[in-house]
Amino acid sequence: MTIPAPALSALRSSLTSSLIITPQDEGYTDAIRRWSDTGIKQAGVVIKPSNETDIVTALKWSQEHNIDLAVKAGGHSVSGTSSSSGGLVIDLTRLNSVTVEPSTKTATVGGGTVWKDVDEALASHNLAAVGGTVNHTGVGGLTLGGGYGWLSGMYGLTIDNLLSARVILASGEIVTASKTDNADLFWALRGAGYNFGIVVSFTFQAYEQSTPVYAGIVAFTPDKVEEVISILNGLLLDKPDPRSGAITIFARPPGAPVPMVNVLIFYNGTEEEGRTRFADLLSLDPVANMISMIPYSQVNALQNPMATYGDRKSFKGIFFNPPLSPSFAKTVLGEFTEKVQSDPDLGASAILFEFYDMEKTNKVPRSATAFASRGTTQNGIITLRWSDASKDREHRAWARGVQERYKERLDAEEKAAGAGGVPQYINYAEPGDSVVDNIYGENFDRLKDMKRKYDPKNVFRKMHPISLE
Repeated sequence: MTIPAPALSALRSSLTSSLIITPQDEGYTDAIRRWSDTGIKQAGVVIKPSNETDIVTALKWSQEHNIDLAVKAGGHSVSGTSSSSGGLVIDLTRLNSVTVEPSTKTATVGGGTVWKDVDEALASHNLAAVGGTVNHTGVGGLTLGGGYGWLSGMYGLTIDNLLSARVILASGEIVTASKTDNADLFWALRGAGYNFGIVVSFTFQAYEQSTPVYAGIVAFTPDKVEEVISILNGLLLDKPDPRSGAITIFARPPGAPVPMVNVLIFYNGTEEEGRTRFADLLSLDPVANMISMIPYSQVNALQNPMATYGDRKSFKGIFFNPPLSPSFAKTVLGEFTEKVQSDPDLGASAILFEFYDMEKTNKVPRSATAFASRGTTQNGIITLRWSDASKDREHRAWARGVQERYKERLDAEEKAAGAGGVPQYINYAEPGDSVVDNIYGENFDRLKDMKRKYDPKNVFRKMHPISLE
């Protein structure tokens, strides 16, 4: 796609507050930069507005001239859903304000904000909100797809704590969506929000968090994998505690010869309580222990060294119905080790399995929001990272093949357990993956009705689009 010069000139003359960047302009490379190099596309024009009026103008312009549209908040999509080949990108990063209201324990957050800004602003008032687990992720993308985080055991998903959103619809109309205003749109935004408009601000419920938390990474040699998984299964199923969570990360730390069994643990309590909670895990003679008492605002930075910008990435969601089979986990680690050892370019890759208390999340009926994967399954990720673009197809095919093989096994466990809903977390699913036939599950028909009402021309169709055909 090439934007005709007269159309581009019309856009320039109609915008009042935006930075306008084309391929000929200084700063273009930075403007199309994304978390993963696989998400980069050569946009025809990028605008960075600082007000809603310019967003409305650009949105209408793209439709008038039939220009492909993408909206970028955090830019973490590895498949390029926040990018456009030759079209228009509306980059929200200048809408990055955080306004905290201590009396109501709420935060109103601009649509281009990242979670680091939210965590730190709330911490200054001894508050915290349910965010993700990597703090340079955009608020918009994580929220519109549901949002799991370390506080989900206590407070549910990010969308369960969303009070309202200010949305620019495809028509250019600016509306508020909440339980009392445009309640049907509010329902759709919470789990399928990419399809309905541009959210320029979110208002979240926050909670008291004046004390530090017990958190950090502890690492074990590969031979401990079955013991580690058995202990985490036991904590999740036999000793549930909404203040607790863990993520196993099969990855090779700097200087290690092979991938290790790394566990990122979290306990929202005292050091004594945290040590007691994870006593069995810590008794396994870890080769590294970086757990300490830290402010909650720093917890979501713990994975940042493993989730830096740059290189090429594949991000494939997986899931399991607990307990996770220790022998299966051993097989996963073995296959992964063989893969990364065969290609040094994959050295920064990882496979993750999450262990979160889901009781609070599952108390919300699946019909209450568009989010379809409320159930007993836990989430995981196959994340490959490499630099050689010529190996894109090879590495993606390997990750997709592993994802599908794991799905066959885990589907059987899911059916045996009688679990309901969609097992795959939408934010961990790339568009086009066959791991789930219908990512919206039982809510799909209602979402199609909402799509016909709010975006009948399918303007917003980049991320898990809702087809009206």
